[in-house]
Amino acid sequence: MGLRDPLPAEEVKWRLASSGWSGDTNEISKNYSIDYDSAMRAVTEIAQVAIELEHRPDIDIRWDHLRIAMTTHTAGDVVTELDFLLAARINEITEKHGAVTT
Repeated sequence: MGLRDPLPAEEVKWRLASSGWSGDTNEISKNYSIDYDSAMRAVTEIAQVAIELEHRPDIDIRWDHLRIAMTTHTAGDVVTELDFLLAARINEITEKHGAVTT
């Protein structure tokens, strides 16, 4: 299976449970509590990884909140291995910057 092949619903469900993300076969997302300055630093690192993986998450930064959502647009707006690869990297980055999942 390739990085941009749609994942079956059961696979998505299992991976969501073990990753701390939520969603379905169309999109995965995660919300964090994090101060604005730390969010900006984290997003800078997330952007570098997104460029490296050639995958672009939707990012919403607020005063004390960060939301990240992903789908693989090039696969028809479905969740793929690529989404979970980026999610794992985002988990590492946000943890390093003190983000707490909400």
